[in-house]
Amino acid sequence: MTNVAVVGAQWGDEGKGKIVDWLSERADVVVRFQGGHNAGHTLVIDGKVYKLSLLPSGIVRPGKQSAIGSGVVLDPWALLDEIERIAELGVEVGPDRLKIAETVPLILPVHRDLDRLREEAAGKAKIGTTGRGIGPAYEDKVGRRAIRLGDLADEQTLDDRIDRLLAHHDPLRKGLGEAPLDGAALKAELLEIAPRILPFAAPVWRELDQARRAGKRILFEGAQGALLDIDYGTYPFVTSSNTTAGQAASGSGMGPGSVGYVLGIVKAYTTRVGAGPFPTELDDAVGQRLGERGREFGTVTGRKRRCGWFDAALVRQTAAISGIKGVALTKLDVLDGFEELKICTGYRIDGREYDFLPAAAALQAKVEPIYETLPGWSESTEGARRWADLPAAAIKYVKRVEELIDTPVALLSTSPERDDTILVTDPFAD
Repeated sequence: MTNVAVVGAQWGDEGKGKIVDWLSERADVVVRFQGGHNAGHTLVIDGKVYKLSLLPSGIVRPGKQSAIGSGVVLDPWALLDEIERIAELGVEVGPDRLKIAETVPLILPVHRDLDRLREEAAGKAKIGTTGRGIGPAYEDKVGRRAIRLGDLADEQTLDDRIDRLLAHHDPLRKGLGEAPLDGAALKAELLEIAPRILPFAAPVWRELDQARRAGKRILFEGAQGALLDIDYGTYPFVTSSNTTAGQAASGSGMGPGSVGYVLGIVKAYTTRVGAGPFPTELDDAVGQRLGERGREFGTVTGRKRRCGWFDAALVRQTAAISGIKGVALTKLDVLDGFEELKICTGYRIDGREYDFLPAAAALQAKVEPIYETLPGWSESTEGARRWADLPAAAIKYVKRVEELIDTPVALLSTSPERDDTILVTDPFAD
């Protein structure tokens, strides 16, 4: 048996929550390795809806161990709120079930303020952040001025960290017309929450190493999607962390050889939230229909998602960067009833054809998608659990997607319900 890393292979919102939940039944430990509470996962289990942002999706499964690695930025107040909300649905989360890396950087009120102030000042140039402080928190981590979870255990260390933080942020705030920070008030807030959050602190790298040595199966849960990666996404309209599979190792504290099978999650069409290039976007009735049928609204922000045809060129690109061995194709049922479907196979820019999306923003702005048209199907695929339950045209569509992205389909999802899944290849058995 192998470990499995799950990553989004588009711009996020691919349905990772359901797939991770489906896989978590076969795993012993589920670990988040990047991002913050700007990413949302929706799980539907026996008709009950769970909306998670920071908690690993495996937390809803009794007996499963969950962990948050140091590659995540953690808002302690948001985490405790999420724990309280999920408790109302009958899921108890304590330090026995959830371990948080003691080295995880904290998202503070100052980070949320800075995020908001920058977006307001940017005007039309805003990049569409969630305003939750993720970017500024990662900046402080890289700038070596972050307050980390373990720092809350020692008041002198906390004083030193706050002084260094204020020395950077106060000039920024002054330039944005804001008053300087109240260091004493920030310290008081942190000391107040410390007794509630510190019990979860642990050397997560060691916990995972022990699990590996004991032969336990580990599931690495990514947030967002590969096209939002800080290095390989559609920069600058990206998130502030690495969202590709390589981050599963460093963000959790395990070596690359322990990651195992990489499963990419892709929708049967394409969506994006916020600003940035989107070659196959449909600003017409078809795009509206995809959004309505797919219920395309962000789990965290509630923002309406932009919709378009499946972009095989982009997924082929992200599959190569993340070393994806198989994909889970989700929301196939949203395509039911279309007379014809289109798949983007490449791009045309100034008369030249590309089989990948160039990194230059000037070229991305002039991209024209090259489409291949396939017949649609009138039958319903919703709830299908076997290949035999699918219309011939739907199978043809899936097979063509496989060919164009040069990656096999390992799982096929036909509704939000976890059991409405066709298993082709078990990632854990690879």
